[in-house]
Amino acid sequence: MEEELSLDQTWWHTRYLLGDTPWDIGYPSPAIINFCEKLPQKALRILIPGAGYAHEAAWLWNNGFRNVYVCDWVARAFDPLRRCVPDFPEAQMLVADFFALDHTFDLILEQTFFCALPPERREDYVRQCARLLPKGGQLAGLLFASPFPFEGPPFGGTEAEYRQLLEPHFFIEQMALTPLSIEPRRGNELFFVAIRK
Repeated sequence: MEEELSLDQTWWHTRYLLGDTPWDIGYPSPAIINFCEKLPQKALRILIPGAGYAHEAAWLWNNGFRNVYVCDWVARAFDPLRRCVPDFPEAQMLVADFFALDHTFDLILEQTFFCALPPERREDYVRQCARLLPKGGQLAGLLFASPFPFEGPPFGGTEAEYRQLLEPHFFIEQMALTPLSIEPRRGNELFFVAIRK
């Protein structure tokens, strides 16, 4: 019988320690930057959960968004952010379990965190996002558009599954394949915007 994969803090820490981070594209996601360029105000409190090397956070900070927070439970994941944005506040680098956060944000940006979670944690993820956002707050980002023929992470899914997960807590404003995916993910990423009910 195959041993169940334990996606705990130690597992993720080891991946970063070894530099085994194939999910990291090395720069901000074009689809997320396209969305952020259209945000109406730069004072928004923004959270990027499971931020890893936090390329999107660096872009946001360098473009005048001063209330951006990153969360990851592997402290060393933020080392590149510290190097490339030395004035990014340590207090806004949350080395913590996302599911234990007790803050309020206006916007949560999803970039390869949801797909890293075991599928049985997806309802917990949606509930926690809803808890961290006020009515009218936004959850936006990228989700894989189809299941994968292998055991994750990453874990894929379908638009219908995601809609069913989100709809108890969110109005889905947008969910469609994005033309802005990186080449290896082209045709297999949904960009979505969901509004907290």
